[in-house]
Amino acid sequence: MNVVQTFQSAKKSFFSKNPSLQSIEFRRLLLLRIGVIFALNMQATILYYWVYQLTNNKLSLGFVGLAEVIPAIGCSLFAGHFVDLNEKKKMVSYALIGYIITAVGLFLLSSSYFPIIVSVTLKVWMVYGLVFVGGVLRTFFVPAMFSLFGLIVPRAHYPNGTSWSSMAWQIGAVLGPLVAGIFIGCFGIETGLLWVGIFLLLMFIPLMGISKKPIVKKEKEPMLESIREGIKFVFKTPTLLGAQLLDMFSVLFGGAVALLPVYQKEILHVDEMGFGILRAAPGIGAIFTFAILAFLPLQRQPGKKLFLCVTGFAVSIIIFGISTNFILSFLMLLCSGMFDAVSVVIRSTILQLVTPDAMRGRVSAVNTIFVSSSNEFGDFESGVMANWLGTVRAVVTGGVLTLGVIAFTYAKVPKLRNFSFETKSEE
Repeated sequence: MNVVQTFQSAKKSFFSKNPSLQSIEFRRLLLLRIGVIFALNMQATILYYWVYQLTNNKLSLGFVGLAEVIPAIGCSLFAGHFVDLNEKKKMVSYALIGYIITAVGLFLLSSSYFPIIVSVTLKVWMVYGLVFVGGVLRTFFVPAMFSLFGLIVPRAHYPNGTSWSSMAWQIGAVLGPLVAGIFIGCFGIETGLLWVGIFLLLMFIPLMGISKKPIVKKEKEPMLESIREGIKFVFKTPTLLGAQLLDMFSVLFGGAVALLPVYQKEILHVDEMGFGILRAAPGIGAIFTFAILAFLPLQRQPGKKLFLCVTGFAVSIIIFGISTNFILSFLMLLCSGMFDAVSVVIRSTILQLVTPDAMRGRVSAVNTIFVSSSNEFGDFESGVMANWLGTVRAVVTGGVLTLGVIAFTYAKVPKLRNFSFETKSEE
């Protein structure tokens, strides 16, 4: 067998194990997802570092997260309804343009050309304002991307496609903070924010390769009735609701990423590169796990594995909270990402499998409120708790509360702990 035949055989074997990747549009969607998440995580990491350098106030880190979570909660349901009624590629395009404009605004705010007479307090509040705009844009971008996934990937390939989609998200989430640390240390905040806008602009290349999709929901029912229908669907599906509540409270109490600038400066005493490495650690662990799950998908007892992995996540956060050693802290964040990756695949597969095409925007919007917004609100909670209890006590207390949430959900939602992909039609 020559080299060409060997390559063709390996290619055939790869695509047979990963059928979702046979679609070139799905591969372009993955590239778009990686790029946007990379740019936004790079931007977020720079902003957290910049705001803490400007204020030297832990609570200010919490307000960065709060500025994004307010529109995520307030606008998501309306945005989901709007996404269901419009062409999905167009919605992604509009959101991407908005992200680019926001990135340009943050760059100008950080640049030396910005009026020097502006006080630090006003500058920080302007950062909060632009983060708020980004939060509004996210309420349209997330359900539009979720809907595109369902319209591109065949239903039979959802578990495999979900693994790759989650891996794409984590690749961006890992590289963004890592590159942000490099830019902060080598080129400065201003240059880093400039490149965020450039990276976002480049994402129109894969987006242009995705065709327009039909609008599944065409009837113009009243907005409030449409929103109510999406909420009702989530609350009448125990497995879906249980998974979202479990993740929401776990992230809310167990999130420690927002406090990494404090750990870097006051506890671990590492430089900007060390900060970037710590920020990227959960994503590195997640990518490794997603790669395994893409070839060895979860099959048996995914519900019980979900609870086991969320427990591992909480324990990792507790150990990280009390650690004063950089290597141990890195390893615990790495483990937290590995455990979280398994739960992400299970939750995302549940969400894709049980959601009708005509309701994807609205259900994804509810998911944004339950899950995605908990990341930013968790950042706010972390900042408040650290300001009140101290950094270490805040992180450890959050991990312990997460264990309590896990025990409560395990006892109260039997359909989730007994969930299997084979019985999904019973939801």
